[in-house]
Amino acid sequence: MTTVTEDNAPHPLDIALGSRIRLRRRELGFSQEQLARQVGITFQQVQKYEHGTNRVSFSRLVEIAQALRCGVMDIVGDLDKSKASSLFSHHVARLNEAGAAELLEAYTAIQSVKHRRAILNLAKQLAEGKIDQFYEVTDETV
Repeated sequence: MTTVTEDNAPHPLDIALGSRIRLRRRELGFSQEQLARQVGITFQQVQKYEHGTNRVSFSRLVEIAQALRCGVMDIVGDLDKSKASSLFSHHVARLNEAGAAELLEAYTAIQSVKHRRAILNLAKQLAEGKIDQFYEVTDETV
């Protein structure tokens, strides 16, 4: 098991490492099952690593990095830098939300600064609930 904080949550560094593993796995289009098979563990163990529920040992991290076709430092990066890492880890965790990476890819493909600003403004209004009154949003349209 992993070290937990006062509120019994996994340690933020374990969560950040798991988020980076998940992000790289998704970049490659691997399922948790595919990664698990390559590393020789169950997909449930991959889930626990990705959520920070279980701590990743160094030897397992090396195996995971090899399966994800990258180096350990590509995954670990600058996780040891406390304040900067905290904000970065927060952003990386958000990229694990369904559709977030695809949205970012589409956004960066937009050449027009004006159109990018319009997308950002729309997203902010949706987040604040200001647009729902004008458009019917259902799970089927998302």
